[in-house]
Amino acid sequence: MMWLAVGAGAALGAWLRWGLSVWLNPVSSWLPLGTWLANLGGGYLMGLAMGAVLAHPHWSAETRLFIMTGFLGGLTTFSTFSSEVLTHLLKGNWVAATGMILLHVCGSVMLTLLGFWQAQQWWGRA
Repeated sequence: MMWLAVGAGAALGAWLRWGLSVWLNPVSSWLPLGTWLANLGGGYLMGLAMGAVLAHPHWSAETRLFIMTGFLGGLTTFSTFSSEVLTHLLKGNWVAATGMILLHVCGSVMLTLLGFWQAQQWWGRA
């Protein structure tokens, strides 16, 4: 049933990412905010999930796969982010492309660390 856990989580994550993009991407012409929020929020939630799994090793493989591989894998998107960066590069918008790369990559890693730290505060160190 692991395949079902991954598939169900991925569908929910992808639907949320799509909804965020429909709602927020039109707000900014240079930074698709829905994609950015999905990637940074997903990074934070991944950090929380990693900390939670370490603190609660009894969680089933299906639960971990549903949350981390499925939902968060479906929510975050490297391919959409990459296509949005390429769109800026093709238009010669090097500053916007570089800014997007820094905001997505650095922001996501920092928020993953923050989420992991937060999980350790809530559930203790593993």
